[in-house]
Amino acid sequence: MSMLETLLGTFQTGSGFWNPIVWIIVAALVFLITYILRGFGNKKYKKGTEQVKSFLSGNPEYEKEKMHVKGSNLFWGFTESLKWIFDILHKMHTGNISDYVLWFVIVMAVLFLLVGLM
Repeated sequence: MSMLETLLGTFQTGSGFWNPIVWIIVAALVFLITYILRGFGNKKYKKGTEQVKSFLSGNPEYEKEKMHVKGSNLFWGFTESLKWIFDILHKMHTGNISDYVLWFVIVMAVLFLLVGLM
């Protein structure tokens, strides 16, 4: 019984206390308040009707592949203006993890040298 009392007792620290019973009560109160607030929601919602469709600013939804805005379209100006950098990075990309670890070690060594010289 003393082990259970030790676990459920108040743990004193230098800046406060920790008591599992208090935390269980707080968690239960938060759950209860959340459940009550959820009860105030809109009662007209019906699953499986038109209400579950995405709102697309009044536009009808059709094939998702045609509606999807690809990243290449979204960042076209950014990638076009920095094309020379992306071409260099594309040539450096080998897909071999040991190459990336080597680059990481080189960059960290340069950063340590810069910090050491300051």
